[in-house]
Parts: sequence; structure tokens; C-alpha cells
Amino acid sequence: MATTFQTPGVYVKEISLLPPSVAEVETAIPIFIGYTKTGPVHTPRRISSMLEYQTTFGTANSDRSLKFALQNGVANLVHDIKSQSKFIMYYAMQLYFANGGGPCYIVSTGIIPEDENAPSVAEKTTPPEAYDAALDEAIRTEEPTIVVFPDAPFVIPDNYYALMSKAIDKCANSGDRFLIIDVINSDDPKRDVVADFRDRVPTSENAKYAAAYYPYLNTAIPYEIDEEQLMISILDQNEPEEVSTPAIKVEEVEAAKGKKEDSTKSVPAKGLIKKFSEIANGIQNQIRQKITASDGVLLSPCAAVAGVYAKVDRTRGVWKSPANVSLNYVQSTMVSITDEQQSSLNIDVNAGKSINAIRSFVGQGTKIWGARTLAGNDNEWRYINVRRFFNMVEESVKKSTTSAVFEPNDVNTWTRVRAMIENYLLLKWKDGALAGAKPDDAYYVRVGLGQTMTPTDVLEGRMNIEIGLAAVRPAEFIILNFSHKLQTG
Repeated sequence: MATTFQTPGVYVKEISLLPPSVAEVETAIPIFIGYTKTGPVHTPRRISSMLEYQTTFGTANSDRSLKFALQNGVANLVHDIKSQSKFIMYYAMQLYFANGGGPCYIVSTGIIPEDENAPSVAEKTTPPEAYDAALDEAIRTEEPTIVVFPDAPFVIPDNYYALMSKAIDKCANSGDRFLIIDVINSDDPKRDVVADFRDRVPTSENAKYAAAYYPYLNTAIPYEIDEEQLMISILDQNEPEEVSTPAIKVEEVEAAKGKKEDSTKSVPAKGLIKKFSEIANGIQNQIRQKITASDGVLLSPCAAVAGVYAKVDRTRGVWKSPANVSLNYVQSTMVSITDEQQSSLNIDVNAGKSINAIRSFVGQGTKIWGARTLAGNDNEWRYINVRRFFNMVEESVKKSTTSAVFEPNDVNTWTRVRAMIENYLLLKWKDGALAGAKPDDAYYVRVGLGQTMTPTDVLEGRMNIEIGLAAVRPAEFIILNFSHKLQTG
């Protein structure tokens, strides 16, 4: 606005010469979708710690996979992994924070039923529909950049890959999300889980917005145990001490629900089931020790991977591939993968659906040993860090250039916008995110009449900006060439 001077004197005007700056968006804010113990359903909530999760969404059902049999005064532990709760969101969040996870979002698909074998009366939709609705809410939430389904492989194994296909397309449509997929494991040795994954996840040009990981993890996270619900099988008559409460026959457990038993009835000790509170204190302590030393929860890898994404982004940058990183709270992998087996996982010559292996190495722990997207044969979008780096730059520049909307479409605006983007990319080059000996080798920004626009574009109000980036790529294969050198001199 022009200023009209009417009174003689000295006037001061501040002239802005510096361009606006690009405000960088967050890169590793996962949104976890799954069933919770309590909390709001289909309403995204932001949390920053495990304590916040417990306060809002509770814990997990008491585990029933750890069973004890008392014989000759010794409590023997039997771990029936098939009886493990399929609602493992609480455990997955522990794994996420243990591996470097930070702020994240939770979208509850529903409340965990007390009796997991019976449908919850509170649920008005089927699990697949509940996950679809939660996914829509997750995509509508502004801040998250990573989508994770920790318990879906356990809750809806038959519909899981169909859900992942929808999620891939929604992440691609949003343009700023990346999906972490689990390859469903199987107890059947005859079942080829890798082939099953590649057959059931359709080939799509949107595959660059997702990455798959295999296998499941044997964690060190202890099960939630309610001692009041813990039942002990008595296999002989040599119980260390008497108890005041009469025991119940195994075959009478179900019958007791329907009729009242005579408390004075004498029953033999062998083949009984007793409550934890009914056995001797010494046996109780023995059981507690064995629970502490027992194997932890079996989990899919997505939560640990999301934690590694967050840690690597925070310590190194989104341009560093989230691989060759040891996992915390992980004892071993469900399946041991060899170099030969990984060769077919890493490179899929037919459809390019690369699967990132998680492997245990002697003296090094369990590591993520792959860094490819599902578009493993795509030279442009083969690597996770390249895709996620472009996501960050695209979203950051998009939000920052909104200040130029409705500004005059002339050389002054073009120069200001180009300078803003170039300054941002110069900082990324100095940080090591872009490859090149000098800035001109690492990136370019073009805007202007005769470069990216025609007179028709100007008349129709379009400002075309062209940005080129030389993103760094990981050294996936390191080849050492050795040869004999003949003696000289």
C-alpha cells in the first residue's frame, strides 16, 4: 500500500528482504490401530508415553497361555502359545517405546471382550469393518506419518492382507503416510507364508508407500497375569501341605457352574485343579519365579519397526535407512533366516514385493536386516528412506508455499518462493540428506516464465515449481575385492 507523506519530517520503514522459511514437518509420528482395554473408540488420541497409554486405554486381558501342573512338589510350566491373547496392542506399545518410539496416536477399533472366545455385546460391527472405520479416521488425522496395525494379524488373519491393500491405497492418496506391514506367520511347516503374502497383496504402483517385515518376534515382555484367575493342575497326591478350601475335580469344573456342589464331599487329590490362592506359599513363590523367567509375548514386528523409524529419524535423520539396528526387548525371531533364504525375500524377481528380514546374529542381537519398500524392483522408490525423505520434503514445502497463494504471479513472487525452497534444501544437503559435491549437484529449483510456465499458465493463475532432489541411497551391498599382489623390489 502506497504511503502519502503530508507532514515534513523523517519516516522509518522496515523492508523485508529475507524470504520466508520452510517449516519442516514431523517424520515419524505413527498411528496405531487396534483393540484396546478401555478408551474412546474410533477417536484418535495423541500420547507420548506408556503411562499415558495405560491411563487412557488400559492394559491387556489376563494371559491364559501360561499353565502350571504341580507334581512331586514341583510346579511345571507349560507355555501354550496358541492360547495367547490375540489382542496385543498393550504389549506392542511397550515394544514401540522400548525401541525408541516417541509421540504417537492411538485409534481404538473397539473394546477387548473379557471372554475372547465370545463376541462382545458392545461391538456393533465386525472386526474387519471396525478396522476399516479406524483406518479412515487415521487417514483424516493431520499429524501422523506412519500407519501401524499391531494386532490385526492376530485378530483378522483371513482379512489382514485385504486390509493392508486398502491401507496402501489410502496412504498413497494422502501422499504423506507410510505403511508398515507384517507377514503373517504360521505354525504349519507346509505353508509358504512368503508366497501367501505375495499372492494375496495385489501388485500396485502404490506399493512404494509400504514396507513388509518378517518374521514374528519372541519378546522379553512379560504377560499380564491375574493370580486370581491362575489355575494349577494337581498331577499327584504328594502336595506339600493341606489347604482349607476343597479342591474341584477337573471333570467337575464345568458342572460346578450349573449346580451347587457339596463342600463336605471327599474327593481324591489326583487330577484336580486348584486356584493359585489355594496352594502352599512355597509353591506360589515357585510359580511366580517361573512366570518371571518364562518366555515373553509373541508379537508381530511392526511396533518395534515403528520405534526404530522414530529413533533413527531423531538421531540420524529420515534420510538414513532404518536398518542394521538392534531391537530391544527381543529375545529371538520365530523363524531363523539364512543368507540364502533372505536372497529370495529381499529381491522378488516376479513382482518386486520385497520383504525385509529380521535376523539374529551371534553377539549382535536381533536386527532389522532390510531397507526396501514393496516396490523392490523400482529404481526410484526401492528404498524406504528415499520414499520417506520425499514425503517429508513434499509435505514441508507444500505447507510452506501456501503463503504464496493469491500473491501476484510475477517474478518477485517467483524469486521469493524459489529462494525459500533453495535455502531449505541447502540445509538438507549440509545435513547429508542429498548427494552431491556441491549444492548444484544435489538439487535444483525452477520456477518462472519460459522455464516452468507459459503465458497461458500465468493467465490461468498457475505457478508451476519444479524441484529435483538427489536423495542419498543406502549401501545395501558392500563388495570387497581382494587379489594377490606380486612382490616387487
